[in-house]
Amino acid sequence: MKKNNEKGFALVLSLVLLLAMSLMGGALIVISAGDHTSNNVNDEYQQTFYVAETALLEGEKYLLNQYLGPYNTSTNERDTSKRKLPDDTITFTGDMNKINYRASQLSKDNWLDTDKLCFDSFSDIIGASIKVVTAESWNFGKLLTDSFGNKAQNYSKEAEKLKKFYYDYFIVKIGSAPFRGSGGSVKKGANNLGADGMAYRVYGCGIMKDPEDPIVVGLESTVVLPK
Repeated sequence: MKKNNEKGFALVLSLVLLLAMSLMGGALIVISAGDHTSNNVNDEYQQTFYVAETALLEGEKYLLNQYLGPYNTSTNERDTSKRKLPDDTITFTGDMNKINYRASQLSKDNWLDTDKLCFDSFSDIIGASIKVVTAESWNFGKLLTDSFGNKAQNYSKEAEKLKKFYYDYFIVKIGSAPFRGSGGSVKKGANNLGADGMAYRVYGCGIMKDPEDPIVVGLESTVVLPK
């Protein structure tokens, strides 16, 4: 009878240990899955942030091209006769000018109407409309596909994944501002005191389409061009 009791106790102990190990294994799987999801979200947010930085750079480049004159790709020269300090002549309510894409050019999984997403992400903007220099929306993945040219098929998978990312920017003319520097670049060295400048604020957004709620990262910068 004593041997039978010992055998019964060993069986119960084995079942208890098996249950405990199963619970621990299940908990580890849940924790691992949670970490994986968290890492994916962090990666998507980081990528959206990089796209937002692209929006700022493109906005600053737009101002520089207006100031120095539009670049003619056929002659590889700038048309200096058209150089100007751009004015804020557009009444902007959040609707973006879609430059390199249309709904018909993107799959259902990647298409997103970004109107008002960037405009509404800046709480310091007061009013339903403002005057802007320009307001543009670009699809990041399609921009890469177009830039690949004949080699697009070699990078089609990567570019297709990035088609769910968009960058939007709009530019506001702030007004006259002191300007120090020399040369014709946006970034100046503070060596010589130049003429008064004109200040612009570039609002840029990186946007990622998400089935539940789009991720929007808003950044802004100030550019001063010499008059």
